[in-house]
Amino acid sequence: MQGKGLQDTGKMDMPLPKQEHLLALKVMRLTKPTLFTNVPVTCEDRDLPGDLFDHLLKEDPSTVKGAELLNLGEMLTLPQNFGNIFLGETFSSYISVHNDSSQVVKDIVVKADLQTSSQRLNLSASNAAVSDLKPDCCIDDVIHHEVKEIGTHILVCAVSYTTQTGEKMYFRKFFKFQVLKPLDVKTKFYNAETDEVFLEAQIQNITTSPMFMEKVSLEPSIMYSVTELNAVNKGDEGISTFGKMTYLQPMDTRQYLYSLKPKPEFAEKAGVIKGVTVIGKLDIVWKTNLGERGRLQTSQLQRMAPGYGDVRLSLEAIPDTVNLEEPFDITCKITNCSERTMDLVLEMCNTNSIHWCGVSGRQLGKLSPSSSLHLSLKLLTSVQGLQSVSGLRLTDTFLKRTYEYDDIAHVCVVSSHLKPES
Repeated sequence: MQGKGLQDTGKMDMPLPKQEHLLALKVMRLTKPTLFTNVPVTCEDRDLPGDLFDHLLKEDPSTVKGAELLNLGEMLTLPQNFGNIFLGETFSSYISVHNDSSQVVKDIVVKADLQTSSQRLNLSASNAAVSDLKPDCCIDDVIHHEVKEIGTHILVCAVSYTTQTGEKMYFRKFFKFQVLKPLDVKTKFYNAETDEVFLEAQIQNITTSPMFMEKVSLEPSIMYSVTELNAVNKGDEGISTFGKMTYLQPMDTRQYLYSLKPKPEFAEKAGVIKGVTVIGKLDIVWKTNLGERGRLQTSQLQRMAPGYGDVRLSLEAIPDTVNLEEPFDITCKITNCSERTMDLVLEMCNTNSIHWCGVSGRQLGKLSPSSSLHLSLKLLTSVQGLQSVSGLRLTDTFLKRTYEYDDIAHVCVVSSHLKPES
């Protein structure tokens, strides 16, 4: 049963005019009903009432037959008050103009505007005049508006008409209501060693009723491609990390995780991006009660790009596990993040556990601004366990400036008798 209840928004009339109007204006909010709830009263058989309460529950038309002790009944309840309006929901209202007089009224125009803190919107389906309205007849209209602002909203309904004597009449009514925020959204960014960015979105239900989270997705900017990390792949289908029931109870919080990678055409410039960058925006769709749908889109999410200095050194390839005292290869990427050309020299300094193979003081040549080069290096370790790759130095011969790179990555070193996992 999908009924709708009508509820008057309250007494918001203007001061009474000097002359009584021939037409009456009624404005009611259209909302879905709620499931009727009752509190079953029962007792044990040996108590004084005996089975009296059980008989009364079975005769109660609001209870479910065969499940009389269930709190929810089979009936629906029409709204008893104006209720709450939340950001992202659709506000619907019924407007009726009735001719209370005994004469025919001509040229009736009904106009409905919604005044927010920033704009005034016309919600009327048509502003054309109705030629005449006979006694005891009415003009009906239903307006809809997707609420996109929080705060005070004022529905302004204006009626103009002409009497039989040719006198032009006009009156207005104001209906004021508040739009509340349904969700509290917080975001955090995590920068990986590569150009990958992780976004954590914390979404909290700050309403008083549960929500069915139909969709929470990230629409990336043109620079990035996104991968959702909110499901576990089993076979050909993904199972949500939140389970089958995607309900969010009042005041509950849920975390969503997304991985963003620069698109190939932007990947080369990803290392030299500075300042604030646009990541994208969240698109959240939910349903409440009997299927009322709400949708909320955040503004463009921005993050401050990490500072890499004049020269950025990042690892493109490195094994997870290596054998003790056996050489292995790594691939480095060197990016010139400055606005000048550099002439670079690579120095490799050994540590207590890391020993570089090759000639230190190697000339890398000139590197123009925003460009990069790939470098393959060989090294070995003399200590077992989780070891830090350190000891690389880059010197710009133009400015005689040296850049140090330690703790570039970590590698697990095992005995040569154990075969490392691929």
